[in-house]
Amino acid sequence: MIRVVVFLVAVALIAVGAAWLADRPGDVTILWLGRRIETSVAVAIAAVAIIALVTTILWSLTRLLLRSPRLVGRVMVNRRRARAHRAISHGLVAIGAGDMRAARKFADEADRLAPREPLTLLLGAQVAQMAGDRAAAERAFHAMAHRSDTRLLGMRGLYVEAQRRDDAAAAHHYAVQAAEAAPALPWAGQAVLEDRSASGDWTGALAALDKMRQSGVVDKATYRRRRAVLLTARALTEAEKDSGAAKGLALEAVRLAPDLTPAAALAGRLLAEGGELRKAAKVLETAWRAFPHPDVAEVYTHLRSGDSARDRLARVQILARQQSGHLEGALAVARAAIDAHEFATARAALRPFTAAPTQRVALMMAEIEETEHGDIGRTREWMTRALHAVRDPAWTADGIVSDHWLPVSPVTGEIDVFRWKAPVSEIAGPKLIETREMEKVIEAEPPRREQPVLEATPDEPPAPVTKAGVNVAQRESEARRESEGRHANEARHGRAAHHENEPRAPEAAPMPRAGNPPAPPVVDAVIPLVHAPDDPGPPEEPAPDNAGRRSLFR
Repeated sequence: MIRVVVFLVAVALIAVGAAWLADRPGDVTILWLGRRIETSVAVAIAAVAIIALVTTILWSLTRLLLRSPRLVGRVMVNRRRARAHRAISHGLVAIGAGDMRAARKFADEADRLAPREPLTLLLGAQVAQMAGDRAAAERAFHAMAHRSDTRLLGMRGLYVEAQRRDDAAAAHHYAVQAAEAAPALPWAGQAVLEDRSASGDWTGALAALDKMRQSGVVDKATYRRRRAVLLTARALTEAEKDSGAAKGLALEAVRLAPDLTPAAALAGRLLAEGGELRKAAKVLETAWRAFPHPDVAEVYTHLRSGDSARDRLARVQILARQQSGHLEGALAVARAAIDAHEFATARAALRPFTAAPTQRVALMMAEIEETEHGDIGRTREWMTRALHAVRDPAWTADGIVSDHWLPVSPVTGEIDVFRWKAPVSEIAGPKLIETREMEKVIEAEPPRREQPVLEATPDEPPAPVTKAGVNVAQRESEARRESEGRHANEARHGRAAHHENEPRAPEAAPMPRAGNPPAPPVVDAVIPLVHAPDDPGPPEEPAPDNAGRRSLFR
């Protein structure tokens, strides 16, 4: 529409100009080289316009002829570049589709048509990586690293290749160079941070984290959490050398992340050692309310040195009430109660969790049975239940279970990946295999001695019943004597030849001897008495008390 309006306006102006010239006729006289030329103004204007048009056309043709070699070369270059870009596009698609043959073909074509193109270098490097040719890939990345437009891409590729060949020094070198060239590059800053953390350079790691925060690579919440983790790691390193500096670092970590259990436990311990009991208790209680953990309970229980076992029990009960009904609180109370010989309190604390106990609950119940009553049968029952119980939480990261917290994963080098959770028990590892072998010993191994259940005879007193079950040795003696007497009887009546084929009527229960109380019923033990090859079995007579008996837990 605009073009139509412009065209009409131009036609109108030309018409107006022509009418104006027609209304004002005039003559134009030209004297040149002794010749006189006379014409009208309109003709003169038309002649000038034609001369200008012809001159312009001639100049354009001349200029085109002069520039034709350059124009032809540019056209050829553009066609070559278009073919190269088409080859690069098809090569990248082939790499994505996993077509190695087509990818190599298009990469060779792109390298022939446009060898200096950045995408050509990238395609060649990716084809080399896909083919497993590490040397060719590194050559391509080195070529990119020496170009200003592809330097960061080349550094990234060299860093990856150094990691693949386990060259930590080279990987760190390329990461540092990339981070210096572009501080806002996320992978470079993260690589420098993880490398310094893996080497234990916590000061350098903190500096790298600060640079990442200044560049906007990490958000505020991530920065605070990672800084707290690094401060805790540094405090754990400094704790043995400079407790004052370690305490300051741990307190700063607690301020940044109050739910970071290792920081709270370390800060509470160092504060308690410095006599700041109230501040230590506040730090530990805050961490316990955020996330109950046995390390926090342990430090809180022994907050004041020299306290009696009953005082420690009272203190840990206060802590447990702040997270009522939590398993860790019950375990902490039970542990302190056992130390104080308050077994009723320990049982009451664990009672809500004994229906489906974890391994720690079952082991602690076994310790209570063994310490309070010396009941070997009940102790073995709880030990067996511990083998089948759910595993307790532990510090876990990347398939590794650690007995203490670690700031960095030993597998990936990533920061703050250890979590307090139950390990995956379905994966058959060395511990699980060992547990299954123990189960086989308890469940599948046959007992070393037969243990028939016998009734008391009128001629012999009943066998005593111990806490672990019936006295096995006396029962075996009675079984042998009864068997010998039965065979002698059968031989005397001439029935020894066919007594195996004839059903024998059940014998009436013998009456107890006059004046003696009736024999107590024979009761099987809760757990069958199964002995390992080096186990001599239960004693002949039960010990009168717990003195002199070897403890399973102490």
